[in-house]
Amino acid sequence: STINLMGSRFVDTIPSLSCDDDKSDDEYAFVRALRMSGGDGANSYSANSLLQRRVLSMARPVLVRNTEDMMMNLDFPGYIKVAELGCSSGQNSFVAISEIINTVNLLCQQLNKNPPEIDCCLNDLPENDFNTTFKFVPFFNNELMITNKSSCFVYGAPGSFYARLFSRNSLHFVHSCYALHFLSKVPEKHVNDKGSVYITSSSPQSTYKAYLNQFQKDFTLFLRLRSEEIVSNGRMVLTFIGRNTLNSDPLYRDCCHFWTLLSKSLRDLVFEGHVSESKLDEFNMPFYDPNEQELEEVIRNEGSFEINDLEKHVFDLGLSNNNNEEDDYEAGYNEANCIRAVTEPMLVAHFGEDIIDILFDRYAHHVANHASCRNKTSVTLVVSLTKK
Repeated sequence: STINLMGSRFVDTIPSLSCDDDKSDDEYAFVRALRMSGGDGANSYSANSLLQRRVLSMARPVLVRNTEDMMMNLDFPGYIKVAELGCSSGQNSFVAISEIINTVNLLCQQLNKNPPEIDCCLNDLPENDFNTTFKFVPFFNNELMITNKSSCFVYGAPGSFYARLFSRNSLHFVHSCYALHFLSKVPEKHVNDKGSVYITSSSPQSTYKAYLNQFQKDFTLFLRLRSEEIVSNGRMVLTFIGRNTLNSDPLYRDCCHFWTLLSKSLRDLVFEGHVSESKLDEFNMPFYDPNEQELEEVIRNEGSFEINDLEKHVFDLGLSNNNNEEDDYEAGYNEANCIRAVTEPMLVAHFGEDIIDILFDRYAHHVANHASCRNKTSVTLVVSLTKK
């Protein structure tokens, strides 16, 4: 729910999702500030989420197949309720919903069945910019009427998906894209792991284990909560930023990893005197990029869902094999804008507004310098699940 990396989508401010008890509220203010950049301006998520749209397209076959299976296994119900978790803001919120509705209507038409009425609930944290999303609802419904002679009733559902959001046995289909790799809180990092906002090749094993443990807790909770809300034989399609398993070292993140580049850009600002070293050491991303085995293990151990599909796709932030500096600069600028749209509210809450422009100038520069990097550590994982 870009890099959304992106989508949306961290923790709520409810007590059960607070950070470690020994940490002050002020220390983790940046986590509570989590949301994508709102509005539709040049630095907004709405204007800088083409990557997420590409990822939605990548997951389309899994989404279509599971929508069809859901309708047939539930014997074409007259009403279905769909939830989009981590919707963020802008038009992307409606891409997966449109795909689900179009698939349902086409299948009903092919099999001479009456199409169901559809409720769609858009979920994100309460501070998300829902208004920018809701502005697209009339256009969305007009398109549905033209293409399907049908409509969908759209609702907002503010709240953390690490808590209950819907009544029991009420959901038929759940979709979430680029949301669940964000954790409910920042894991405790090792005292010697400084100067980086996330796991690096030089991090101690204890840092990796802390992040993995937090992911296992959070995703297990997410599955348990959704199992209460989804009807038997209901479906979920979830898309994560993951990591490759080609390198057996769980700490390995290459020089092109988006958080590695953000760390490098922040260290530039420390060197230049814009940011204190201690301030950088206090900022850590509540994020985890699981591999396939880690994802599958949590699902099987939690036990509420059967795995239908688990696909891995090469992840690309948009860097191409450019042959000139102008293309490299444009790629760097585009990636910097993408990361800025996902992280700016958190960065402002922790470092202040004054550093943001210069920080992402540095980020674009580093991306351009690594435009020839081929060995991506990041991938997209798409998993589809059926409620037992």
